Amino acid sequence: MTNNDVLRRIRYILDLNDSKMMAIFALAELDVTRGQISNWLKKDDDPDYKNCSDVQIATFLNGLINERRGKREGEQPQPEKKINNNIIFRKLKIAFDLKDEDILEILLLADLRISKHELSAFFRRADHKHFRQCKDQILRNFLHGLQLMYRAEDGEQKATFEWK
Repeated sequence: MTNNDVLRRIRYILDLNDSKMMAIFALAELDVTRGQISNWLKKDDDPDYKNCSDVQIATFLNGLINERRGKREGEQPQPEKKINNNIIFRKLKIAFDLKDEDILEILLLADLRISKHELSAFFRRADHKHFRQCKDQILRNFLHGLQLMYRAEDGEQKATFEWK
């Protein structure tokens, strides 16, 4: 998945407007303009489309953590210069304050069944022998499950999962 795809999906899941997105970036100490956000959210074939860099998506996810969980004491974490699906997945897990069981339920909403052992492999250090790369399909299904949790379409019933 591209960084722009992740940004679009999170915006839709949480129903964020441009001002709210700018505020989330600001919580991680990055000032962005409405025009930048607009260009990141455009379709890939639009002439005004701009790629959202790894540092920018990492900063947004750090801001999302600050927004949903509160800023932590002391020095704020620096955004990663290189980001991958595992890091995105971990940051979303933190931002939404999810336990492994919660993530497995969310993945089931998107009709994806994985074991707890498979899931934990995504959150290990890259040099760990049981580390596993998070493929686009897993992240896409997780985001789809979150969408089903937060944004049930007309005619669909919202998930009854209880957030802690």
